[in-house]
Amino acid sequence: MPASHDQNFKNLILDYPRQALELFAPEEHAALGPGVKIVPIRQEQLKERLGDRFRELDVPLLVEWPDGKREALLFVLEEESNAGRFSIGRLAHYCLDLAELYDTDRVVPVVIFLNKAGHIPERLRLGSDQHTYLDFRYVKCELSALPYELWQNSDNIVARLNLPNMCWPKALKVEIYAKAIQGLLSLEPDWNRRRKYVDFVDIYTDLTDNERQHYEREYQRESDEMAGFAERFTSIGLEKGRQEGLEKGREEGRRQEAVNMLTRFLTKRFGTLDEVTQERVNNASVEQIEAWSDRVLDAETLAEVFE
Repeated sequence: MPASHDQNFKNLILDYPRQALELFAPEEHAALGPGVKIVPIRQEQLKERLGDRFRELDVPLLVEWPDGKREALLFVLEEESNAGRFSIGRLAHYCLDLAELYDTDRVVPVVIFLNKAGHIPERLRLGSDQHTYLDFRYVKCELSALPYELWQNSDNIVARLNLPNMCWPKALKVEIYAKAIQGLLSLEPDWNRRRKYVDFVDIYTDLTDNERQHYEREYQRESDEMAGFAERFTSIGLEKGRQEGLEKGREEGRRQEAVNMLTRFLTKRFGTLDEVTQERVNNASVEQIEAWSDRVLDAETLAEVFE
């Protein structure tokens, strides 16, 4: 399934807002200080003002100082996977709408370019020969230009997860993946979020089967920990499917959930499944799937799972 970059980054920003600001807008983040409260703003309020697509790309965050010493600050973060689609005029219009809606002039626009931004305009001026009447700029974060060395051991989980999107030599691909996974395991204790952002790292590193085998050999501890993590969620997923089947009387629904879970972990363990193997899994009973699931972690080859 094609990656939805907009949704991937929206989830990341909403789950880790402070760390996102530190990576994507470091100068502004440094000025915030400790103790600020960061909350997302519901975008539905702008439905009549902006097109649906543009609203989906932006994540407005409101930063408030509990002591009231400073007025609230509004950050607008937009991810662009295709720099050619970016419009500085559209972004300026959006920020002006937000400023009017929230009755504030404290708005910080931030644009995250996943790939090279090229000669994208960074400033918009409106005026005449005599005066400038509108001078608009934004914070530009070009992920592919960030040196990975600056962030490879960071305690910022957003930076660690984005190591695959930074600038690094091709020969270090497996090491970059390992650094990202190490960051996830050490910085995120929640199992659900770990499961969520393993996928993020997988999508943006895109290891080949050979590279994944190299990773499993060279980074045994992390690989074993991820295997235990997979085992936990295989069990949870099967049990969840079993309970839902009993409650709803949908045996097929339970079986299909087990098929999807087994397919996911077989693919992570042994690479993309061939058509014959996938068909075998698709047509298996729940009991067969459970038996095969028990063997996934111990089997050294795909054939051993099905013996």
